[in-house]
Amino acid sequence: MENHGLVTVDRDYIKKIIKPRNIRSRKGENGIVLIVGGSRIYHGAPLLSSIAALVSGTDLVYTAIPKINLVSSRMFSPDLIFIPLPDDKLTMGSSRKLLSLMPKKPHSAAIGMGLGLSKIDSLCFLIRKLLEDKTKLVLDASSLIPDILQEITNTKSIVTPHAGEFKRLFGQDPGQSKSEQIGIVLRKAKEFGIVVALKGYLNIVSDGESFSVIERTTPSMTVGGTGDVLSGLISGFLTKNSPFESSVLGLFFNGVAGYNLYNKLGLHLMASNFLEELPLVMKDFDKID
Repeated sequence: MENHGLVTVDRDYIKKIIKPRNIRSRKGENGIVLIVGGSRIYHGAPLLSSIAALVSGTDLVYTAIPKINLVSSRMFSPDLIFIPLPDDKLTMGSSRKLLSLMPKKPHSAAIGMGLGLSKIDSLCFLIRKLLEDKTKLVLDASSLIPDILQEITNTKSIVTPHAGEFKRLFGQDPGQSKSEQIGIVLRKAKEFGIVVALKGYLNIVSDGESFSVIERTTPSMTVGGTGDVLSGLISGFLTKNSPFESSVLGLFFNGVAGYNLYNKLGLHLMASNFLEELPLVMKDFDKID
């Protein structure tokens, strides 16, 4: 029963699901991503996500962060388009402001990386409005609270919890054994009509029907920020691929980059190292039509 619905992830599968880029495409047609995160303490998380979304192969990334982080964030990268939010936590006012300031409609959005929450209603409001506008969602970190489930049920949105966040979100421990975790992830994905990507030594992804198990490539990936990179990668792929495929692509490339960095740096890598390694990993899978 454990293997029913199993999708084996290898280089051939990844090559098969990578979408080609049209040689005549124009800016914006290869993906527009919105990243919402950051707080007074965690300024780096949305930056890691944003650059990861960009190097995944998208054209534009809008990064919505508290205005107190704006100057330092702009110094971090000239490649991002920043949307300053008036409060250092996500409030109803900042959610409304964000929706009014976006230059173009994003194809996908990742919410929660380093995010401070003022009121739960403000998060639910933002999720609801983005879904109404047909924006596909990745929800991570601070956004993984039980209240969001009523907003994302049957939307095929992606949630990316580690074990602790999984328990907070679903009110249930994901278990310890491989078979137990697969079963629980499958059931929760099916129950809520979403894609669950449980992060850990074993990364387990399911849309309620199919599932994949991707083993972590190195213990050096426990360093802070690698999950933020992953959320950005997934949101980038989500502009072109299905939620299940996008989750698998993000985990695969994040893992290969981590393995390569481990061979270069041992147990001394940082999440920011991934931002330079990922394009080198992904370029071998590029397609143009």
